[in-house]
Amino acid sequence: MAVQLNRRQALQSLAATSVLATVPAAGAVARKKLPVAGVITEYRTNSHADVICGKILEGFQQDGGPGPDLELVSLYTDQVPENDMSREMARKHGFRIASTIEESITLGTGTIQVAGVLSIGEHGKYPSTPDTHQQMYPRKRFFDEIIATFKKCGSVVPVFNDKHLCYNWKDAKAMYDTARKMKIPFMAGSSLPVAWREPQEILPIGSVIEEALVMGYGGLESYGFHMLETLQCMVERREGGETGIRSVQALQGESAWQAQHQGRWSGKLFKAAAEANGQVVTEEKLRASMMNQNAAVYLLETRDSVKMSAVMAVNLGAQFCLALKLKERDEPFVSWFQLEDKKPYGHFAYLVKAIEEMVHTGHPSYPVERTLLTTGILDRAMHSLASDGTAYRTPELAIRYRPVEWPYANQAGDNPYPCQ
Repeated sequence: MAVQLNRRQALQSLAATSVLATVPAAGAVARKKLPVAGVITEYRTNSHADVICGKILEGFQQDGGPGPDLELVSLYTDQVPENDMSREMARKHGFRIASTIEESITLGTGTIQVAGVLSIGEHGKYPSTPDTHQQMYPRKRFFDEIIATFKKCGSVVPVFNDKHLCYNWKDAKAMYDTARKMKIPFMAGSSLPVAWREPQEILPIGSVIEEALVMGYGGLESYGFHMLETLQCMVERREGGETGIRSVQALQGESAWQAQHQGRWSGKLFKAAAEANGQVVTEEKLRASMMNQNAAVYLLETRDSVKMSAVMAVNLGAQFCLALKLKERDEPFVSWFQLEDKKPYGHFAYLVKAIEEMVHTGHPSYPVERTLLTTGILDRAMHSLASDGTAYRTPELAIRYRPVEWPYANQAGDNPYPCQ
């Protein structure tokens, strides 16, 4: 059974855990700032480079206040748009604009001069795959050049990869395998798993989940990853841990709607998820949403037979919400993953905290296997959409891992960066 805690009880409970103790609280004595390199596609206002690197440069609220114990010493920019901020920020803060990824890591010395590398391959003008319409961001190319530098220098440092590992499974798996082989501390993903959650109810590790559904919004790939990661950071806490995905199918329109009536995804859980942030969804509204060409449902067959689905809704609110059917609980467990939709995009502060901890300890704050699995699911879902709902068997996604108790925003102590 999930336990409902009020804010004071939750903080008291978590304060006793060793993992929470690793997250610097407001007013704590700062550790030495460790140097990091940024390898990015582009740096413009509100880009991922801005809301991640900007918090290292100018504090969590990006107003000159307190920030992480990291120092951005160099930046490689793959593209420089007209509204680029990187050159102005370099003049202001004194970091190096590198002409190559190797230079960003070595500062031209021939040896590694940073304690960590942040690879942020999001935004910019890059082509899409012609058939599946997946954005071909250069995350694998960035990773390969980072690895080439490590090999040349004969040492490694932690690497963070923003969002999914790559747009295609083959390259993503190669990145993962290389990091394991070279014993590189490797972490990836988005800010969704560390965002605020309402209600503030903790799902215990080992919960018996019978069915899970997440609702999302936005682009079927770009926000589809956010939606899947929202799901994964919760379902990985089920009894037995994560065991992987047996098949993936993505449906749209009438096929998606009929799948709900066939019991393949739950309208009841969808409505419960929507109600987590105050929405009221009628049968008519839900059907109208699913008939939109930008809506879809991703049906996931797990290896341990837990029914899971991810519903990309349209015109039902721009939110990520989740509902779980738990054994021996009548009402669904629900959670609204709150995002701050304006500067400073405070949920990214907690992603930066996780990156900071990995750089200082040499250990990922949470498993990269979560991102590897969601990357593989998303790639198969995009191929399913492109082939009119073909169901794909996914033996490659037999990925097992155990979750960790890394705190998200409203678990991490008194919050000086409220999202609203």
